[in-house]
Amino acid sequence: MRPLDLQPGQSVLVQRDGFVAAESGVKLDIAFTKKIGAGLFGGEGFILQRLSGQGTAFIHAGGDFVEFELADGESLQADTGSLVCFDDTVSYGIEMAGGIAVSLFGGEGLFLATLTGPGKVVLQTLTLEKLRREMQVGLTS
Repeated sequence: MRPLDLQPGQSVLVQRDGFVAAESGVKLDIAFTKKIGAGLFGGEGFILQRLSGQGTAFIHAGGDFVEFELADGESLQADTGSLVCFDDTVSYGIEMAGGIAVSLFGGEGLFLATLTGPGKVVLQTLTLEKLRREMQVGLTS
């Protein structure tokens, strides 16, 4: 878990199930995806929650948090399941990763998020799907 200190006028989009708790000055809303395909086909349920207002909110993720500060126009691609949160100043899109064969046999999710700055992006190093896979390997070894 980690705290997010929201300043007045700041808004952060958090991946589904990433929000834990917040002070009373923080408002939680559903953030509708910009493209219908992003919500319907975004891999591990690409649903976003918007945190805004002022105060501290707590989010959680699997493994470590990895932060990127994207400059204006700078882009980053990540598996949708690895995405924890990003500033609402960051634009995003969802696209299929490779082809079906790559997705089925490559061990990764079907969809990638392309995030374009400016703003902060936070990823997690251990998605729920990766944890399940590792636990199954450990049980069969």
